[in-house]
Amino acid sequence: MNPQNADLHEILYCSNLADGLSPALVGAIVAHARARNAQRGITGLLVFDGYRFCQHFEGPRDATVRLMDRIAEDPRHTDIRVVYEGPLDKRRYPRFDMGLADAEDGFPDLDRLDGSEALARFLQLRPRYDIS
Repeated sequence: MNPQNADLHEILYCSNLADGLSPALVGAIVAHARARNAQRGITGLLVFDGYRFCQHFEGPRDATVRLMDRIAEDPRHTDIRVVYEGPLDKRRYPRFDMGLADAEDGFPDLDRLDGSEALARFLQLRPRYDIS
């Protein structure tokens, strides 16, 4: 691992939008997250298919763990499942405080996978997403 990035950590989770909430809410979530993540050195990608979220984020270990704790307590998310978490050698999203992508066809097979298999599948799907 590169000593400069010794503390880098990544988390990939999937969740559902809470019942009764509008998918239009996601834009506001991302706008708020971009500013907050920039202050904490967190970068990543949020993929949303209109009902389900899949988010992959990275940064200093303490900051990413705290972010995941906040997400787990956020009532806008249900059925939260961390599918991968671990150390990271080099950032995968150096250009994004928080990228947002629409996934019209969802995240095929991702919710049935765990660990490095889930991460590999997400990274394989990533080029299909229109990232803003």
